[in-house]
Amino acid sequence: MNDFNMLEVLSPVGDMDRLYAALDYGANAVYLGGQMFGMRAAPKNFTADTLKTAVSEAHKRGVKVYLTCNTLPRNNEIIHFDEFLEQAVEADVDAMIANDIGVFSLIKRKAPQMDIHASTQTGIVNFVTANEFYNMGAKRVVLARELSLEEISEIRAKTPKDLEIECFVHGAMCVSFSGRCLLSNYLVNRDANRGECAQPCRWGYHLMEEKRHNEFYPIFEDEKGTYILNAKDLCMIDHIDKLAQAGVNSFKIEGRAKSDYYVSIVTNAYRKAMDFYKENPYNFKELPTWIRDEVFKVSHRDYCTGFFFGHPKDCQYYENSGYIRNYDVVGFVTKCENGLIYGEQRNKFNKGDTIEIISPVSEPIELKAEHIFDENGEEIETANHATMKFSIKSDLVFPERSIIRMKK
Repeated sequence: MNDFNMLEVLSPVGDMDRLYAALDYGANAVYLGGQMFGMRAAPKNFTADTLKTAVSEAHKRGVKVYLTCNTLPRNNEIIHFDEFLEQAVEADVDAMIANDIGVFSLIKRKAPQMDIHASTQTGIVNFVTANEFYNMGAKRVVLARELSLEEISEIRAKTPKDLEIECFVHGAMCVSFSGRCLLSNYLVNRDANRGECAQPCRWGYHLMEEKRHNEFYPIFEDEKGTYILNAKDLCMIDHIDKLAQAGVNSFKIEGRAKSDYYVSIVTNAYRKAMDFYKENPYNFKELPTWIRDEVFKVSHRDYCTGFFFGHPKDCQYYENSGYIRNYDVVGFVTKCENGLIYGEQRNKFNKGDTIEIISPVSEPIELKAEHIFDENGEEIETANHATMKFSIKSDLVFPERSIIRMKK
């Protein structure tokens, strides 16, 4: 069985708001990107200065920071890597996540004290490859997503004990092999291997016969529809025990482009699931319902378990590429005092609505907004102005930045 001290909830961070979300809700470590060399170009990511701030804030809470440099840089990009590496060293990041062998060698040569994690893009699917990366200086391997638990167990058994193993356990899945995809680059000249994926796997496709121009026909794999490349989301919240027993050290949540709400809720769910497993390692049968329910209260596609239990026969979704959104964030708690919960609004809610407040210290608590007041203390019928200050009557006390949400 894995050493409990080695088990890590690893959360995605796209900016400072999402960093605080991960820190507040129990991440042991976070991974984030700079302005170059990261596989997510859409989030704000971090400048040299904000990276320093982020690492400092994380380290204050004992949380590690891993910096992504896992693209495949071209000639005109690799010449800037020395500067990028200097910034990472100066910011005191705990490790760099690398894919390209040239990038890997530059880190080893110019920053030998820096830990390196071999990215999932390296496509590690066997113990020989894992051992070679270890011999090259990798502290951790992020295994390919296409492995079963049985295969992960064998890799664990046939690699050095001090080589850490990380696996994606939650979030969007790419239809290509471990994220190495050419479809976006080919169709719209946006290179997925340099963080610019347009996600054409989520698009609907039709067939056009050679001699019948502009006559389009649906592509039916079966009666369900035409989104033949669209993968469901991965969710392993019910299988923390099996992952740990297979030898996984780091439980990685996908989603650097997702919202701070997503980071908060999913981090919290896996933190609580991990803690529950540690308390019940020999009798881990079923999570408390509220923990499992949390992953369904963020925007998500239908869930599946990927390749962990063999071929993912049910992991494609053919009807559409949309998300399931059952809850809206209506605000965040700013303070609680004198029988009032003070907050800042994000989405409209009305007097009499039933809301739910989730914080890192407890399961969600439901209450009815029987009285809503504006920032001047005047009672109002609705909170409907973006970022308006409001308060609700309640003797309950929640930490700052607790989330107020409402079922649609």
